[in-house]
Amino acid sequence: MKRRTFLATALVGTGALALGVTLYRPPYVRVNKALDRHHRLLFSLLLPVVLDGALPQTESLRIAAQNRTLDAISDTMVLLPLDAQAELEQLLNLLESRLGMLLLTGSMTPLLLRSPAQLIVMLESWRHSYLDMMVIAYQGLRELIMASYYACPEHWPRLHYQKPALFG
Repeated sequence: MKRRTFLATALVGTGALALGVTLYRPPYVRVNKALDRHHRLLFSLLLPVVLDGALPQTESLRIAAQNRTLDAISDTMVLLPLDAQAELEQLLNLLESRLGMLLLTGSMTPLLLRSPAQLIVMLESWRHSYLDMMVIAYQGLRELIMASYYACPEHWPRLHYQKPALFG
């Protein structure tokens, strides 16, 4: 076999494998995109990791704070400039696809199947990456989550912040 034939065969085989992995969706990872328009499932996985220590310890209060933050994230995403919305949407779509996960994290394991420790390692590798794109992705996700969480007035007392009184 000639070297060129071998390389061409390897390239075609890799492309076919990548296409097959991208098109294959296991039944346990199916997400109804009509219901998950604002990537709530993805953000619900990242919230406990990014907001570690900030969320309430009581389970019912924790779930309420997470749901309120997910709503705030959806509201915040609409207010972003159009180019920032497009970049964020592209990043979130990559995180939800198997091929995108392979490109961004080096693993095709969906975020849904990763433990919080694995998510922390993934985000820390983005944070300290030598690629500016990865650092920007980390900072964008973190800032969006943090800003949406602390935009809710019920979280201000933990910061010892009081809304200024204009008249009085």
